[in-house]
Amino acid sequence: MELTDTPNPAGLGGTSEELFALANAVAAVIGGSVAIEDLDHRVLAYSSLPGQRIDELRRRGILDRRVPDEPAQQRQYREVLGAPGVVRLPVLAPDELPRAAAAVRAGDLPLGTIWAIEGDSRLDAAGDRALLDGARLAALHMLRRRSSAELDLRAREDTLRAALRGDGTAQEIRFHLGLPERSPLTLLGCAPAAGGPDRTGPEAVRLGAAAARHWAAVHADAAVATAGRTVYALLPRAGQAEARRLSEQAVAALGRTLETPLRCAVSRPADDPAELPALRAEVDDILRVTTADPKAPGVAALGDVHARVLLLHCADALDRRPRLRHPGIEAMREHDRTRHTAYAASVLAWLDAAGNVGEAARRLTVHPNTLKYRLRRARELFGIDLDHPDVRLSCWLQLRLTD
Repeated sequence: MELTDTPNPAGLGGTSEELFALANAVAAVIGGSVAIEDLDHRVLAYSSLPGQRIDELRRRGILDRRVPDEPAQQRQYREVLGAPGVVRLPVLAPDELPRAAAAVRAGDLPLGTIWAIEGDSRLDAAGDRALLDGARLAALHMLRRRSSAELDLRAREDTLRAALRGDGTAQEIRFHLGLPERSPLTLLGCAPAAGGPDRTGPEAVRLGAAAARHWAAVHADAAVATAGRTVYALLPRAGQAEARRLSEQAVAALGRTLETPLRCAVSRPADDPAELPALRAEVDDILRVTTADPKAPGVAALGDVHARVLLLHCADALDRRPRLRHPGIEAMREHDRTRHTAYAASVLAWLDAAGNVGEAARRLTVHPNTLKYRLRRARELFGIDLDHPDVRLSCWLQLRLTD
């Protein structure tokens, strides 16, 4: 049996009842229980045919309307969402029945997944076709279920994304986002911390969708847009203190939902939508620091990480313009590499210790006289005048940032 694009007229509205009917139609071909889920693993519909094969995991999903979160299952979801066709998955527990699954997509946009417990035998070609047809029709129904409010959110997302790029006038942005006149605007940026799961592709879509739902619930005027791995939220009428409080709530809630540590950056407040590209640059700078540091706070403003942001920009300048580097530092490093000396480490330790020879020698675990000798030889060999404060600063920056 093959599913077609000719459901009965009641199906044109894309209601939940139609998804249940679709699950039953697929299950009738396959012989096992079928479930249709969204990207948050919530069970939208399931089959209920007499005699269908079903196991305890499916029963729990039906009763809770959500599949239990387990690390091995997360890997399976990523595999299904990344595959172009039907994926057959190994069982994760002794009492679990074998499953086949396919991604539910609208073009390249992932919407969810459809799962089938295989019947008495492995899915044949007809079963594969039924599952893929079911995924295609589920996508149509899921799209039809989107309300006008969701369409408005998509339009607001497009407007915010364009505004963050600097497209559109302040008047256009204010009109399309419904921003009040002369009211503080605060931009937030949320991204996964380093070491968490990869948030590209379907996972990035899931993060963006979860963030959009969260902000719609806690701040009705918020506009949300995803760009790359970062989800931005523009909060009208929110000063920095309120924005920080809401950010802390968002990091905690979304981190639990996505099971990954998140970082949130809070911009300075502004009252002109034309400043949004500058606010985005500020947020991106903060996230560049905090997402790379496992010990960084979950929520930060520029004042919390200003020194590290400034150092990153200095490092960028040295990378873009190598001619700005002190030639003596480059020669000293080459000497250390080829002759196994420690002049660079010694100079840096002395600079880090603000010229305290005893403290620097302790950090290097050498005698103070040894350190003094190295500093003197660094001046003689490489022309580094450590008596001049500007030279000390430029040498410290180069040693600190390009090591």
